[in-house]
Amino acid sequence: MTDRFAISPFGGKGMARAQFLVNEQVRRARKALNEHATEAQSPSEHAVDKWQLLRAVTEARLVLGLSDRTIVVLEALASFTTERQLDPAGDLVVFPSNAELSLRARGMAPATLRRHLAALVKAGLILRRDSANGKRYARRSEEGQIEEAFGFDLAPLVMRASEIETHAAEARRLARAIRALRSEITIHLRDIAAIVEAAAEEGRGRSFAPYAERLAALSGRLGRNTDWETLKARRDALLALRNDVEKAYLEGLSEADLEAREAGHMVNENINMSANDTQNERHIHNSNPESQFETYQEKVEAGPMPPDLETKSAVESNHDTASGQRGGRRKPEAEGSGQKPPVGFETVASACPQMRDYAPDGLSDWRDLMKAAETVRSMLGVSPDAWAEARAEMGDINAAITIAAMLERAEVIRSPGGYLRRLTERANSGTFSVKPMLNALISARQKAVLAEK
Repeated sequence: MTDRFAISPFGGKGMARAQFLVNEQVRRARKALNEHATEAQSPSEHAVDKWQLLRAVTEARLVLGLSDRTIVVLEALASFTTERQLDPAGDLVVFPSNAELSLRARGMAPATLRRHLAALVKAGLILRRDSANGKRYARRSEEGQIEEAFGFDLAPLVMRASEIETHAAEARRLARAIRALRSEITIHLRDIAAIVEAAAEEGRGRSFAPYAERLAALSGRLGRNTDWETLKARRDALLALRNDVEKAYLEGLSEADLEAREAGHMVNENINMSANDTQNERHIHNSNPESQFETYQEKVEAGPMPPDLETKSAVESNHDTASGQRGGRRKPEAEGSGQKPPVGFETVASACPQMRDYAPDGLSDWRDLMKAAETVRSMLGVSPDAWAEARAEMGDINAAITIAAMLERAEVIRSPGGYLRRLTERANSGTFSVKPMLNALISARQKAVLAEK
């Protein structure tokens, strides 16, 4: 079978110009490989590992314009090759039936398969080698060798292996840069908030109010797919704010204060320079009315609770409250203690997958969740004061679960800090539970998956 054979598609659809050019590039590349082959270097030495190549395709999918389900179809096609090493000079036509291809594509519907196959052809990663009647099959010789095959040619994918690997390497480099930027943004947010909070505790809250406003404007949620330029702009703005805040804080200290601190002595025992008491002990609630992060007005602007987080919480919590009316107001032990969460860890991880992006060492237990929640609440703009109240009323674990659920629906929560305060008030009155929030998130994700199919 020659490379000039069977390049036009079966049926009424005409052949695209791009498909003809891809076929010609494959033909010339194969010819060059065979002409330059020597005894020391055969064409097979240019073979590539198909699974490593598919991994590179996954990493470079944004550059190639491929969706995750399109890559699933490409992996299914590659699974029909008998060798792990794909030789660009060899015959790389696969001819699976629609039924078998659907099975290896995790049961994908025929119409969906056709759409993703067309996307692979358009991306120049496969070629159609249609037979006269449009069927996929192979003709074999008397010895059982394949003489002609009609189906999908994977040669373009193999020919572009070096290009794809270059795109994948660039994607990995960009991912590392984005992770570093996100980490830097989190550190700046945390440190600026600590300085402003310390200034407020020292009675300098009014002079630091403009900085608190600038911090609130830069504390909005960053999406999972936020581009590098946007992250860099946020980091630069936070760095400029941090320089201003540190300068203003140092200028407010007297020379005697600086000398005493350098000597290792505290000037005033009532001044607490710790940004978070949980480093050594449980956080002590701060009721300072001049807190610069959450105000009553911000709590009002939080707006109505998202319906998919509200759902059955009132019904379930009212039942719990009614069962304890004889003994006065009652909080569920699991909700307030922080020691016995009302749901399993795997349930929380499944309902709130975005939390894994904020757990550098992985999300494997409650301790990891609470550490990630500390980072996320800062990213969402929740003040240390509001966070401390939530932990005191809900318990550490349940407060962390609440932050994880808020992260999943952050795009519809206008003021995360005010929203968390509302949930804290409900926890105080015994009318809040994390179970309905998680159930609603899981239900919404299942509906989205079904709708996509």
